[in-house]
Amino acid sequence: MIKNMIRRQYGLWDSPISPHKMAQGISFANVEWDQSGALVWLENRGNRGAIVVQPGDGSAPRDLTADLAVRARVGYGGGDFTVGLGRVYYVAADSGRVYRQNLQAGLPQAVTPAFGQAASPALSPDGRWLVFVHSYEDQDCLAIVDSEGSGWPAKLVAGADFYMQPAWHPNAKTLAWVDWNHPNMPWDGTFLRVATLQVPAENHQASLPMVTDIATIAGDEQTSIFQPQFSPDGRYLAFCSDASSWWQIILHDIASGAQRQITHVAAEHGAPAWVQGMRKFSFNSDGSHIYFIRNDQGVESLWQLAVDSGEEFRLPLDPAYTCLEQIALWGERDTESLAFAVSGGKRPGRIVSFQPGGRERIWRRATSEELPEDTFSQPECIAWTAMDGEQAFGLFYAPHNSRFEGKGKPPLIVSIHGGPTSQAQNEFSMRDQFFTSRGYAVLEVNYRGSTGYGREYRNKLRGQWGIYDVQDAVSGAQYLVDSGKADGSRLVIIGGSAGGYTVLKALEDYPGFFKAGICLYGISNQFTAAVETHKFEVHYNDMLLGELPEAAEVYRQRSPLFFAEKIKDPVALFQGEDDQVVRRNQSDEMVAVLQKRGVPYIYHVYPGEGHGFRKSETLMHYYETVEKFLREFVLFA
Repeated sequence: MIKNMIRRQYGLWDSPISPHKMAQGISFANVEWDQSGALVWLENRGNRGAIVVQPGDGSAPRDLTADLAVRARVGYGGGDFTVGLGRVYYVAADSGRVYRQNLQAGLPQAVTPAFGQAASPALSPDGRWLVFVHSYEDQDCLAIVDSEGSGWPAKLVAGADFYMQPAWHPNAKTLAWVDWNHPNMPWDGTFLRVATLQVPAENHQASLPMVTDIATIAGDEQTSIFQPQFSPDGRYLAFCSDASSWWQIILHDIASGAQRQITHVAAEHGAPAWVQGMRKFSFNSDGSHIYFIRNDQGVESLWQLAVDSGEEFRLPLDPAYTCLEQIALWGERDTESLAFAVSGGKRPGRIVSFQPGGRERIWRRATSEELPEDTFSQPECIAWTAMDGEQAFGLFYAPHNSRFEGKGKPPLIVSIHGGPTSQAQNEFSMRDQFFTSRGYAVLEVNYRGSTGYGREYRNKLRGQWGIYDVQDAVSGAQYLVDSGKADGSRLVIIGGSAGGYTVLKALEDYPGFFKAGICLYGISNQFTAAVETHKFEVHYNDMLLGELPEAAEVYRQRSPLFFAEKIKDPVALFQGEDDQVVRRNQSDEMVAVLQKRGVPYIYHVYPGEGHGFRKSETLMHYYETVEKFLREFVLFA
C-alpha cells in the first residue's frame, strides 16, 4: 500500500482518467494478414474508419485510406475489408461501394457501383473473383464481381432474408456461407450452405461464375451456425454449432460427408453474430491443427487442437489478454504467426501477433498507455442467486485508485449490456475504469438471456425481456450490498439501447431501489421499436416478447412509456439525433412524461450521432455531464 494515501469519500477521488481522455484513443474492428506477410487492420478513429498496413518488410506502418472512410453498413456493420494477393478490398462508408487498393502504392479503384450496401468481401484463392454480401431496399443476397471491377456485379445466391460469412474452398470453385430468415436472429437458427460454382475459363473474364448446386451442410431453425472455414488442403469444412447447447467446433469431411465435434468443454467457441466477418478460430497452414479462442464465463484464452487426434492444449499467450478478437494466421508450419485485436481487464486494446512457441509482438496500441496498469481495477467473475433461485452472472470491478482510500462503502454502478443478447466480457473498459478510479464500484450484469453461458441460459430471456434482465440487475446489486461491497443507499443503473430499456424498466418496477438511472438511446415504447427499427432486428421482439397483434398486451406491459408515472428517481437520458435503430422519438416521448410528472432529469441529443457515440466532442460532453449528474443526484443528494 502506498504511504500517505488520501482518505476521501468514494466517488470523489481525483482520477487520471478525465473526460478528455475518454474522448481520445481508437478501437480496432478487424485484423488480417496478406500472403506477403503484411499485416492490415482497421482503426475506428472517432466516427471515421481507417485501414492501416504494416508491410512485411518491417518498414513503418502507414494509413492506406487517406481520403475514404471505411465502414460496412449492412445491419450493424462488420465485414469492412479483406486482404489477399497484395491488395485490400474494403467498403467505403459514404457510398457502400467496394474498393480495391494495392498494399504497396496506388490509388483506390472502385470494384462495385454505388448501389445499396456491401459487406464481407471474400477474395477467391486464385484472385479472380470477389464475393460479398449485398443489401438494397431490405433485399439481401450474395453477389459476385470480378476482382478488377471491370464488369458489373451479379447476384450469386438470393432468397434468404440474411447472408453472412462467405468462405471460399481452396479450389476456387466451391463456396460456403451462413444464411437465415425472419423471425430468427443468427444465434437462434441458421443454415450452413455449400455451393458448387461453374467457373468460366480465364479467357472469358466478361462472364461470372454461376451456382450449379447448393447443399445444406448443417443448421436448422433451432441451431445456430457460426464461421464456416475450409481447411487449406480442402479436406474439411470447419464451423461452430450450438446443437450441443454450447458453440462447439465441428469438422465436416468434404469427401465422405461425415461430421464430428472436436471441442467438448462447456464453454463458447463461437459468438452471437451481431456483425459480419467475425472469426473465432483458424486452421494452421497445412490443416493439421486448428487455433481457436475459448470463452469461459467472459474470459477468453487461446488454444491449439490437433485435427486427427483431437488433442488440445492452451497456448502461452500473455494471460493479461482475456479478450481476443479476429484471429488471423500467416506463415508456414514452422514460422506461423497469429494476429488478434486483444485487451484485458487492466490491459488496453492492442494489435498483437503471437507465434505458438511463445514469441509476441505488439503492432499497435489503442491508447497512449501512459497510465500504468496498477491504475486500473481488475474485474472479477461473480455469480449470485437470482430472485427465483436460478443463477445469474456478472463481472465486478472494485473501486481502485492508488492515491486514495474510501470512507464507508462505495456507491455502485450497475451496468446493463445491450443486445439484449450480448455479454459483458473481461475486456478493457475505459468507461468502467473512469468510474472505478473515482471511487465507484461497477457491476457488469450478464443477466439470464446473455450469451456466453450456453444456449439454455441464452434462451431464458424468451418471453421474459423486461423481467429477468431487471430482476438480475436488482438481485446482483443486492448481492453486493449484502456482501458489504456496495452502499445500498447509493446504487445507480446505466445502460444503452436494450440496456437503456432495462434502466427505464428497473426505475419503474423498483422505484427507490436505485438512486438514479443513466439511459443511453433506450427503448421506451416496444410497439414503435418493433416497427421502426432496421431490418436486422425487425422481428427480434417476436422471440423476446411474442408476435403482434396476439402479444399486444405484453408489449404494453413491457413498455416503460405507459407506466412512466412509477418512476420517481432522477434520470439522465442521452440520444443520437440520427439513430436508426432506437429512434429519437423513443427518448423524446419519455422525457415529455418525466417533465410532466416533475421527475428530475437531464436530456441531451447529439447531432450527427447514431446508435452509439463516436465523436470526440460528444464523448467529452457525455462524461462531463454524467460526472456532474452523479455528484448532484447520488453523492450529494
